[in-house]
Amino acid sequence: MTDDTERMPPLPPTAPPSADDIVIPPRPPLPAPTDVQRPEPAFPGWVVPARPVTGGRPSGRTVARELERVASRTWDARRIARWALVAYAIVLVLIAWWPSPVDRGAAPLIGAVNEVVPPVTLDRVEFAANILYFVPLGALLALLLTQRHLIVPIAVVTTVTIEAGQALLLDARVPSVLDIVANVTGACVGLLTVAIVEWWRAARAATVPHMESRR
Repeated sequence: MTDDTERMPPLPPTAPPSADDIVIPPRPPLPAPTDVQRPEPAFPGWVVPARPVTGGRPSGRTVARELERVASRTWDARRIARWALVAYAIVLVLIAWWPSPVDRGAAPLIGAVNEVVPPVTLDRVEFAANILYFVPLGALLALLLTQRHLIVPIAVVTTVTIEAGQALLLDARVPSVLDIVANVTGACVGLLTVAIVEWWRAARAATVPHMESRR
């Protein structure tokens, strides 16, 4: 009995496929990236909101436009803070070295309030006013200075200079150590307020891209 494979004729040779017969499958679309691009702020303390990348790398013109926008916004904020600090310094000098106490006219009103609310006294109101007096100084310096550890020494020097000037030049003004304590406390309150707002904005900017990536 012979093998069947020996009876079958040989197969004809096959020609190699031509270029028209080769089919290249289409390239699948690239997945949308989930990362975000956040330009570095030109001024410390200011948080630049993140913008999600819609696809591909941004062009050089887009990056330059974004950096220009951030720099312009930062410069405007610093310029506003500078002018606000100048205006505050003028008011500070006028109130500190006015020949007579600026709150003298409020004494009768505070006395009337004290009869209804005994804890509200003239000394306590004056102490609270001295705290509020230096809150703008701490906040504005926090927006302008990169070395924020200098804010408290600047506040101490400023309030000591004011109290010394009142003692040497103004007979109607009475310097007090409590005024120095209240003024420095107000500067610390302004500094902490700016720091808390910046922390809140940074946390909010960090959570927005995370929430968008989960959608």
